[in-house]
Amino acid sequence: MSEHFDPSDPGAAVMAFLTERHLATLTTRSPSDALQVAPVGFTYDPTTRLARVITWASAVKARNVEARPDAEVALCQVDGGRWLALHGRAVVRSDAESTAEGERRYEQRYRPPKSRPDRVVVEIMVERMLGRVPEPSS
Repeated sequence: MSEHFDPSDPGAAVMAFLTERHLATLTTRSPSDALQVAPVGFTYDPTTRLARVITWASAVKARNVEARPDAEVALCQVDGGRWLALHGRAVVRSDAESTAEGERRYEQRYRPPKSRPDRVVVEIMVERMLGRVPEPSS
């Protein structure tokens, strides 16, 4: 059974799940309204409710977000029976401060990212969280 979580305070089990090393999928909408799904690494900050995906400027996911800033995007992380979907609107940031922050957070969760001169960060303002993330058994 799935449940809704508060993006500002999703609880300890959800935050633990969001810091484990798992990949996810990012679903965006193209200018023609087609869905595009891409595997991604991402990070989440409940204080700002921002999920961050580092990528490059010419990536389809970045181009879709720039073309459709009104369209909702979804990140979905799955591990066995645990899953979590984060929904919201996204923007693409290319300034040095935003890309450095995205890379720093990515390195904390995964590993140091390869350096790219065309690095951008897709920032998702998470409006809803839905999933199945049971509290650990004692």
